[in-house]
Amino acid sequence: MAVPRFEPFAALRYAPGLPLDLVVAPPYDVLSDGDVLHLLHRHPRNIVAIDVPREADGPERYEAAGRRLAEWITDGTLVRDDEPSFTLYRMRFTDEAGEQRETVGVLGGLEVVDDGASGVLPHERTVPKAKTDRLDLTRATDTNLSPVWGLSLTAGLTELLREPGESMGTCIDDQGVVHSVERVSDTKRVAAISAAVGGNPVLIADGHHRYAISRTFRDEVRAHRGAESAAELTLAYVAELVENQLSIDAIHRLYHGLTVDSLLELLAESFELQEAGVVTPDFAVEVVRRGALCAVRPDGTGVWLTPIARAFEGVRALDGAFLEHALRDHEISVTYQHGVQHVVEAAAGGEAIVGVIIRPTSIVEIRRTANERLLMPPKSTFFTPKLRTGLVLRPLAGRAVGDDGQ
Repeated sequence: MAVPRFEPFAALRYAPGLPLDLVVAPPYDVLSDGDVLHLLHRHPRNIVAIDVPREADGPERYEAAGRRLAEWITDGTLVRDDEPSFTLYRMRFTDEAGEQRETVGVLGGLEVVDDGASGVLPHERTVPKAKTDRLDLTRATDTNLSPVWGLSLTAGLTELLREPGESMGTCIDDQGVVHSVERVSDTKRVAAISAAVGGNPVLIADGHHRYAISRTFRDEVRAHRGAESAAELTLAYVAELVENQLSIDAIHRLYHGLTVDSLLELLAESFELQEAGVVTPDFAVEVVRRGALCAVRPDGTGVWLTPIARAFEGVRALDGAFLEHALRDHEISVTYQHGVQHVVEAAAGGEAIVGVIIRPTSIVEIRRTANERLLMPPKSTFFTPKLRTGLVLRPLAGRAVGDDGQ
């Protein structure tokens, strides 16, 4: 069984004294232009100035990001650790069901493996992205700016990460999530963490595109610097694949190009339909309690869709797979939306003819995906809370793989 390398590195971090609440940011792919402007207004050294450069389109915006990163290192805004380490990343939050949660994972360098190789596994089919934004940014900065989210199949990893490390700061995001990072540089503990994560395959939970970009960048670096560079690994947050370490929301479906009645007629062949009344945010929990999906009309009312067992024989227990199967013989355009209220607003505002609220993917199906080397439908999982960008950066130039000379 192939397993990935997972190694410490000498991290770039914001200098002590800079307020992390003001300089870190959500992931680039959830930010609007307005969000970026708001973050820069809060602090001009917010990481989005590098991660989402606002210069005119074209190569100059990435060149500007690279110059800015170099300037921040020179003037002490960002400081590189003296030695390689792992970073424990804890999040405390209230989940969608109203429960208080705390999770912990570890930030390190995860091996970049070839497409289709074992060791680091995708967990869902992805829609190809033509944009080269992240690749251009990586070329210009020679840095991993934000982590891929990986799930480890190693039992006991959570316990290994439980003991606190050296505190490197805490911040609270706009949703009230507390993000804390702690440095671990003790050689014995570093070796234990490296062996644990590297002892079993890692499943990519979020950041498939970033991981694919890391593979392209690695190949470019091999052609110029050889195969012993830091580009052989990429920045990754890895947590154990267990229930208490994951908070998984659903990514709902928005359908286009047909009427509400015609879609419901198609779905009636595979689901029992029942009126649901006005759809509210509580339906995120109600669909789980009822064991049903819910179609949302433009007027804000819903229809419960209870799967008919015989209609889905041999189909995986995934609402996304149920919908794909039920509509498999029809050309219907679908897009994706997180959050029940956003679905209601999309249907009411004409962004979709009808929305369908689905249930979150279970841990059982995620583990099955890894064990049986399967792929889920696109947008099957939405892992929360979202990791902050800027708490840890991973340089890709100047030192070899592992940053420890080994």
